[in-house]
Amino acid sequence: MKTETRFFGWKVVQAGFVTAFFAWGIGFYGPPIFLQSLSQQHGWPIGLLSAAITVQFLTGAAVVSQLAGLHRRFGQVAVLRAGAALTAIGLLGWATAQQPWQLFLAVPLSAAGWAVTSGAALNAAVAPWFIHRRPMALGMAYNGASFGGLIMSPLWVALIGALGFSAAAGLVGAIFAVLLWWMAGRFFAPTPAAMGQQPDGEALSAGPAAPPIEAAPLTGNPWRDARFATLTAAASLALFAQIGLVAHLFSILVPMLGAGAAGLAMGGATGCAILGRMVVGRLLRPGASRRQAAALNGVVQAAGSALMLAGSFGSVPVMLAGCALFGLGIGNATSLPPLIAQRDFRAEDLPRAVALVTATGQAAYAFAPVTFGLLRFDSALLFLAAGALQLVAAALILARR
Repeated sequence: MKTETRFFGWKVVQAGFVTAFFAWGIGFYGPPIFLQSLSQQHGWPIGLLSAAITVQFLTGAAVVSQLAGLHRRFGQVAVLRAGAALTAIGLLGWATAQQPWQLFLAVPLSAAGWAVTSGAALNAAVAPWFIHRRPMALGMAYNGASFGGLIMSPLWVALIGALGFSAAAGLVGAIFAVLLWWMAGRFFAPTPAAMGQQPDGEALSAGPAAPPIEAAPLTGNPWRDARFATLTAAASLALFAQIGLVAHLFSILVPMLGAGAAGLAMGGATGCAILGRMVVGRLLRPGASRRQAAALNGVVQAAGSALMLAGSFGSVPVMLAGCALFGLGIGNATSLPPLIAQRDFRAEDLPRAVALVTATGQAAYAFAPVTFGLLRFDSALLFLAAGALQLVAAALILARR
């Protein structure tokens, strides 16, 4: 047993931040840029390439749903290392595809890599180290995803422009694979017990850091369990509304603001997502209702949608205020569901519950861009739909207190 004087959990959080930065920067924010590059390079239809992104998210959802079983069978370190390798191979496949069928061979590889290195995987890595301070710890780790959007999106454009798609994909994929291979063994392999520590950095002499959750087991069909059904439905609707609106927001803003200012507005919304996670992480005390926090997050985003609707009639300040308000809730839509699951389920059921909630949400939002695209004949409908779905999600999350 190795005993450290400083609490090792914060190093795990830092490693989680770096993992999220690359995982989302490649698997989530990368494909829309890859789409544009492949369209220009090969002249492939945008519809075909959009279908590849949908397949990416659906395949990832199927893999995430099995993540708890993969961890039990192979161990978290091996799964993370395999995920990084699959991401690198799949990414190179995207870049070197010369025919559409070759692209669709690469997509399942990158999707599997994204699935086992992103949301549910980060929760599995960070959760053993924190109980009371888990909201802050998860928020800090998940903020790597938002920074991935801020930094990796323009970096992809610059690298592809300077090196070409193949060289850029090879470089980024290799960095991620080597870095995560090392971090998995150095930071994600140790457990609190192996390091002679307790969750939250409590002294060993203090005894157990918290009593076990007194809750019924999650058995059989989880959809028959009100805890799981309300959490999953609410999280899926919130993500569906969020991804659907964000996918079209830039093109809606361009006629009003111009391309440069529209890009800054999108970046500002991502910055607000980081701020929103930090605020919730600090304010969500151990006794606070996490379902109420999620409902309030939905109301804030619905208010942001309403402001954007009002601003779409010609008021730039109101539109920007709506983008900022909507952005405040973007990050919490992914980090709050695992925290709610921690409160609702026993520790032994938590990995399965989080994996299934994440997988269902990802499968739902895979269809969000195309669904919201059907409403583009009137942009006001996009804001109305996003706000209404957020309010329904807020009501659902409170249906089981």
